[in-house]
Amino acid sequence: MASNPPGRCCTVGVLHEGTPTGKMVRVAGKHDAYLATPPADKEHKGAGILIIPDVIGIWQNSKLIADQFAANGYLTLLLDVFEGDALQLNRPAGFNIMEWLTKGSDGKTPHTKEAVDPIVLDGIKALKEEYGVTKLGAVGYCFGAKYVVRHYKNGIAVGYVAHPSFVEEEELAAISGPLAISAAETDTIFPSEKRHRSEEILKEVGQPYQINLFSQVEHGFAVRCDPSIKVQKFAKEQAFLQAVTWFNEYLL
Repeated sequence: MASNPPGRCCTVGVLHEGTPTGKMVRVAGKHDAYLATPPADKEHKGAGILIIPDVIGIWQNSKLIADQFAANGYLTLLLDVFEGDALQLNRPAGFNIMEWLTKGSDGKTPHTKEAVDPIVLDGIKALKEEYGVTKLGAVGYCFGAKYVVRHYKNGIAVGYVAHPSFVEEEELAAISGPLAISAAETDTIFPSEKRHRSEEILKEVGQPYQINLFSQVEHGFAVRCDPSIKVQKFAKEQAFLQAVTWFNEYLL
């Protein structure tokens, strides 16, 4: 495995301030999503981004990130891949995230690849057929990283992931386009040995890649950092800048 399964650290973080400017929409008539539209004078025609979120799903922080991509010219769709069963921020100690992943909160609605893959496919189809996206980038945070990596074969041209979890080595080896990664210095899900192994795989793949390592931050920093702590705020902002710069170079 190129990154480990999720853990409690995947739910810990800080709610960010701001007012989302996008709107909630439905994808394929059955999935909730948040759509952020770029200003007309900045729009990159035909370019769009699919965000596959961490386990907190569509919430304040992820909406603000989608808005930031839109402000940089990219039509952005943030997809609910948990069918309304995303986790709340800061779950208590002892919370069994693996049980939630395999069974869902109701014990009947798993969040495995068999359940998530069709939702991602619907999101890709909606961006291309309903919103006219011809150049598709994808962003995955933590849980979502696996599904960015998995779906290059289904139309993703360029990818960016931050503090990835659950990515299999064979999935990473199968990517067919550029990939950038933001990693945290302290991360049991994507520790140094997994990061180095991912680097080896990406080198063998031969596609453009970039791995940025941010010191003094932990897993989840690109979405759930504490912006009152200077080093965390800087790392989050630089990780976003890494993503936008990557798409500007390889997607446009």
